[in-house]
Amino acid sequence: MTQRRAGRRPDAVAGIVEDWARERPGLDTAPLEVLARLHRAYLQYHSRLTAQIERHGLSVAGFDVLTALRRSGAPYRLTAGQLAASGLISSAGVTLRLDRLEKDGLLVRERDAEDRRVVYSRLTEAGLRKVDEVFGAHLENERRMLGGLSPAERRQLARLLSSLERSIVESDEAEAAPEAEARRAEAG
Repeated sequence: MTQRRAGRRPDAVAGIVEDWARERPGLDTAPLEVLARLHRAYLQYHSRLTAQIERHGLSVAGFDVLTALRRSGAPYRLTAGQLAASGLISSAGVTLRLDRLEKDGLLVRERDAEDRRVVYSRLTEAGLRKVDEVFGAHLENERRMLGGLSPAERRQLARLLSSLERSIVESDEAEAAPEAEARRAEAG
């Protein structure tokens, strides 16, 4: 155990779990042990992420667009639909984000030569330089935040979080299955 960990006090979630155990001793509060900690960790992470990205004159949403374009490879261009499908960007705010990034000279919009209905957003040279600079700083910020975990703990946590995401998605599917079965029974 590292020196940093040896003197740790219980976290806020431990206190919450203790309070519920006292007030409602029959409740199984085990989900809080994981999900409340995950939520609190996310809030801490998001606060630090936002501050670091904003120091570079970007919003997190704009940064997500720039990184999606950069990850797409040369010529670093995608349609609004492709950006929305890239995983981190909601379709609702894509146009507003693109407007802002275009105004800042970080991307340009171009019509497809063969189908004028298709519009691509492409990184400019300034946009490419900006995303490369900010993404490097972003990764260093994330390394600092993970500094209290060993490489083995990071790998284990990554695997567990992947399993957690699958479990959450599958819980929706499991919940929907009886409802779908009931609708089929009513229709049949």
